[in-house]
Amino acid sequence: MKKQILSVLTLSMLLTASSIGAQQIDNDTVREKAIEEVVLVNVGYGVQKKSVVTGAISKVTAKDFENAPNGGIGQMLQGRSAGVTIAMNSGAPGSTSTIRVRGVTTFSGANDPLWVVDGVPLENADIATLNQADIESIEILKDAASAAIYGVRAAKGVILVTTKSAKRGRMSVAYNGYTSYSSPSKVLKLLNATEYGVLMNERSVNGGGDVLFNDISTLGVGTDWQKQVFNTSAFGMNHELSFNGRTDKSQFYASFGIQEQEGIVATPISNYKKQTARVNSSHKFLNDILTFGQNIFYTHQKNVGIGDQNREFGGVLADALMLDPLTPIIEYDPIRANSAPYTASPFILRDANGNPYGISNMQQSEIVNPLAYIQTRLGNYSWSDVIVGNAYLQADLLENLKLRTTLGAKKAFWGDYSFNPRYYLSSLNLNVVQNNLNRGNGQGLDWNVENTLNYDKTISDHDFAVLLGQGTYVTGIGNFSGVTHFNLPTNDYREASFNMAVAPTDKIGYSYNFNEVRRTSLFARLNYNYAEKYLLTAIVRRDGSSLFGPNKKYGTFPSVSAGWVVTKENFWPENSVVNELKFKAGYGKNGNDGSLAPNQYESLISNGYNYYFGTGPSVIIGSAPATLSNNDLHWETTTQKNIGFDARLFRNFNLTAEYYEKVTEGILLQYQIPGYVGVTNNPWGNIGDMRNEGLELELSYRKNFGDLRFNASANYATLKNEVTRLNGLEFISMASFQSLNGEVARLMEGLPYGSFYGWKTDGIFQNWDQVNAYTNAEGTLIQPNAQPGDFKWVDTNGDGSIDAEDRTFLGSSLPKNTFGLSVNLEYKGFDLSAMLQGASGNKIFQGLRRLDVSRANYQTTALSRWTGEGTSNDYPRLTSDDTNGNFTNMSDFYLQDGDYLRLKILSLGYSLPKSLTTSINAEKIRVYVTGNNLVTLTDYNGYDPEIGGDVMGVDKGFYPQPRTLIFGLNLQF
Repeated sequence: MKKQILSVLTLSMLLTASSIGAQQIDNDTVREKAIEEVVLVNVGYGVQKKSVVTGAISKVTAKDFENAPNGGIGQMLQGRSAGVTIAMNSGAPGSTSTIRVRGVTTFSGANDPLWVVDGVPLENADIATLNQADIESIEILKDAASAAIYGVRAAKGVILVTTKSAKRGRMSVAYNGYTSYSSPSKVLKLLNATEYGVLMNERSVNGGGDVLFNDISTLGVGTDWQKQVFNTSAFGMNHELSFNGRTDKSQFYASFGIQEQEGIVATPISNYKKQTARVNSSHKFLNDILTFGQNIFYTHQKNVGIGDQNREFGGVLADALMLDPLTPIIEYDPIRANSAPYTASPFILRDANGNPYGISNMQQSEIVNPLAYIQTRLGNYSWSDVIVGNAYLQADLLENLKLRTTLGAKKAFWGDYSFNPRYYLSSLNLNVVQNNLNRGNGQGLDWNVENTLNYDKTISDHDFAVLLGQGTYVTGIGNFSGVTHFNLPTNDYREASFNMAVAPTDKIGYSYNFNEVRRTSLFARLNYNYAEKYLLTAIVRRDGSSLFGPNKKYGTFPSVSAGWVVTKENFWPENSVVNELKFKAGYGKNGNDGSLAPNQYESLISNGYNYYFGTGPSVIIGSAPATLSNNDLHWETTTQKNIGFDARLFRNFNLTAEYYEKVTEGILLQYQIPGYVGVTNNPWGNIGDMRNEGLELELSYRKNFGDLRFNASANYATLKNEVTRLNGLEFISMASFQSLNGEVARLMEGLPYGSFYGWKTDGIFQNWDQVNAYTNAEGTLIQPNAQPGDFKWVDTNGDGSIDAEDRTFLGSSLPKNTFGLSVNLEYKGFDLSAMLQGASGNKIFQGLRRLDVSRANYQTTALSRWTGEGTSNDYPRLTSDDTNGNFTNMSDFYLQDGDYLRLKILSLGYSLPKSLTTSINAEKIRVYVTGNNLVTLTDYNGYDPEIGGDVMGVDKGFYPQPRTLIFGLNLQF
C-alpha cells in the first residue's frame, strides 16, 4: 500500500511540474527531487526509501541496461557500482564472470557473492540461466550492515535480483530482439615463417647446436594460425516476447526468450544456445486479506565449448599461438602426404578431399594443428534444464501486520555428451587404440522455506518497521550417473550411437549421490527513523549449518547502522550548494561456510588399506581413518565497518562516498600435518585471516535542457587487500605454469591474495665485464652461470648468491583501482548512451609459450631480444641452453601492467514519434545499434587485460572478449 501511495504521489508531482510552462529549470529540479525521494530500494525481505537507507547498497535498474543488451548479467553490472570488481572468466559464449564485492573474502576460490533471485538463493553459475530482459532491478548489498539479513552466506556480498511484474491495467505486449556480429578486438603479433627461422637458428647456435635452416629466404610468410581459428563475423541473435497485465485483484507477467551466439574462436566447437520462459503472477482474495503469488522460470542451455581454455597444455588458442608457422594447414603435396610423419598412423585426420591436416616437423607435443584438433571435438556438448521459482502466501492480519510464507526451489537436470574418435595429431597427442562415446546425466534439487512477519507503524514523526523471520535451506539433493562405450564400429561422431553393438567389457558405467547440506536460520530487523532525519537499522541473524562440527554448528551475526540527515535540522541554512546531506555508519558481522564439503569435520573411514598376514601370505581387506576430526570447526566470520555520506549538490549532482574496513577471521583451510600422523587427508580448520579496506565514490548528474535530457554517473573505488594470518604456514602455492621454476602466485602473510612471487631482474648483462663485476663481499661471482645477454638477478636478501631465498613479491593480481562512467542523452526521439569501465594497479602473468616446447613460436617482442651489447636491456638472448634461467625462472619478465580503460558500450537509438506509433496502436517502436568492447586502451600486449578466475590476471591463452556490433528493435503494444 505504501508503495502504491508513493507511486501516485510521484505521478502527481510529475504531472503538476510538467503542466507549468515557465521556470523550466526549477521544475526539472522539482521533478528529479520528487523521483529521488520515492526511489525504493530492495534491502532484502522488503523495500526502503532510498532517502532513509543507512547501508551501502548500489542499485541498477532495467533503464540502466535496456539500451545495451549483451545477454550476460555479470557484464551488465560491470562498471556500474563502486567496490564491485567484475572480470570475465572467458570470452566464450555462455561464460560467467568473476565477481568480487569489496575485495576477496576467503581462500579456496569460494568468493562469489550470494545471488537471491525473487527470494530464491542461487550460485554464481546459475545466473547464466536468467534472461536479461526479465530483470526489473538489481541491488548489491556491499556492507555487513545491509547483508547481515542473509547472514548464512552473506560475507562475500549479496546481489538481489527482482524480475518484472505487471505495470499497467490493460494487457501489454513487448518484443525485444537483436542480431549481432562479433569479431576479435585484437590479434597478437606472432613471428612469420622467415622471422621464426631466423630466431630458431640463433637459438640453436647460441646453445651450441647446428643451424636449422640453411636458406631462410625460402621460408616466406608461412601459416597465420590465428587467422585460421578466429571468426571475424560470429553471428548472434536474441528474441524476447513478453506479456503483462493487471486487474484490481490479479497481475501477471510472462516472457519467452531465445538466444544463440557463435564464438569467435573455433566456431564449429564454440557456440551457445539458450531458451527461457518465465511466469510471474499474484492474486488477491478473501477481501484482499490473502495474496498468493509465484515467480517461476525455466531455462534450457546447450553449450558447445572449445575444451581446454587458458591452459598451456594444448587447446585451440594455445595451438594457434605456439604452433610453428612452417606447418601447412592442409598438406596438398602428394609426395609429402605419403611420407613421414603422415604415414605414422591410419588415424591421421584428413579434410573432405582426403588431404591430411598439416603435422609439424618442428615440434612433437600436445601443441598441434588447431584445425585438426577441432575435428576431434565435433559433436561434443553440454546441456542443462533448470527450473527456478518460488510461491508465497501473504496474509494481511491487521492494517500494518503481514505474515508471509515462501517456498522456493531450484530443480536442475544437466549432462554432457562427447565422442572421442581415434586420431593422430602428433606423436604425443594421439588416441589410436580405441574410440569411445560418453554420456553423463545429473539431477539436483535445492529448496528453501521462509516465514516472515512484518509490522509497520508510524506514530507522529516516529516510523517503525519490524521484521521477524525463520528460514530452512537444503541444497545438494541429487545424483549423477554416466556411461562410456569403447571400440565403436565407427569413427564418425555423426554415426556414433549407444545402440551400436560393443562387447560387454567395453561398457563402463558409474553413478554417485550428492551429499545434502542443511542450513537453518532465525533473523530479525528493526528499521526506525524520526522524521526521516535520524535513522537506525539493526539486524541479527542466527544460522546453523550441517557442514560444521557439533560444538560450533551455530553462529550469530549482528549488525547495526545509523544515519543522520543533517540538512533536515533547523540549524541547517538553506543554500544552493548542499541541498541534501546524510551521514551514515555501519558495523556488522557476516558468516561464510567457505568451500567445505559435507562431513569434513569428521574422521571418515577410507577403504583400500589392505595388508598381508601370515606366511602365505593372505590379503586382508582393511580400512583406516582418512583424516582427523575437528568438532570445533566453525563459520568464517567477516566483520565490516562502514562510514560515509550521501549528498545532493547544486540541485543536480548526487554524491556518495564511503570508506570500509572488512576483516575475515577463521578462514577455512586444511592444516599441514606431518606424514607420521598416519592419515592421507589433511584436516580442516579455521586457520586464516584476511583484511580488505577501500574507498568508494559514486557521482551522478541529471538535468534537462529543454528537449535534451542528460544524465551521467561515475564511480571509483580503491582496494587494499592483505592476508594477515596463515597459522604458521610460510605460504601456500596458488597458480602455476608448466615447468616454470617456482609457483606463479602465493598466498602469504603480509601480501595481497594471489600475489605474484618470484625473482626480480635488474636489466641484462651487456658484456663480460658486467658479469665479472657482479660479485659478493668475498669477490665470488654472484651469477657464475651467466653470460652477456642474460638477466641480472637481484640479490634481494643480500647473502651474495642467487637462490630461491631471493624470490620476492612482484605485484598483485587484484586491481587497486576500479572505475566506471556512464553517459545517457535523449533528444526528440534519439537516445545515445556510452559506458566506460576499467581497472588499474594490478599485474598480469603472461604465459603464452610453453617452456618445454623448445621450438614453439614467439610473439614479435622476441625480435627485440639481446643480440649484442646495447641491443636490449629487458629481453634476454635466445638460447637452447638456458643455464641462467632467463626463461625458466618465475620472474618479473613474465609480468605486465594490467591497467586498462574500455569503451564497454556505445549505443545509438531512435524511437518513432507517438504520432506514427499510435496509428498502429503501438506505444513504442525503437531501433538501435550498439557496439560492445569497441576500444580498449592498455599497454598489455595479450588478447585481453580483463582476466577472471580465482587468481585473476593469469593469461595462458585466455579466450578474449569479442568486439560486437548489435542491431536491435524494441516494440511495445
